[in-house]
Amino acid sequence: MTTPESLEFLEQQRINITHQIAALGDLRCGSITSTSGRCGKPNCHCHQPKDPGHGPNLRLTFKINGKTVTESLPDQPATRKAEREIAEFRKLQDLHKELIEVNAQICQLRPSEPDVLSPEEKKRRKRSKRKSRAK
Repeated sequence: MTTPESLEFLEQQRINITHQIAALGDLRCGSITSTSGRCGKPNCHCHQPKDPGHGPNLRLTFKINGKTVTESLPDQPATRKAEREIAEFRKLQDLHKELIEVNAQICQLRPSEPDVLSPEEKKRRKRSKRKSRAK
């Protein structure tokens, strides 16, 4: 029987997490935001008093190489697709955190291995421990 702290249990947990990561579907980071506002056409209805303006227009916002990128989500199917992809990304983040935690526990429990020198390493001369004479 394995206890939750055993190395075998943790290694099995790590395998399970990696299988879950491999089973993830399409994913992307980002968030969906809603924008509304007025257009640039002065005769448009959005410029009338008490008119809420155009929108809400849904957008997917994410970063590429440190720059914020925004994509329009033109319809409901595109929005649902983006929501699924973002949800899969959030699952990846959670699984990544679990994987790091389990690996840290494994590293703490795994005993260190004794140094085994190769034949070449054994042949290397060791430095002398004698102090050299000062001139």
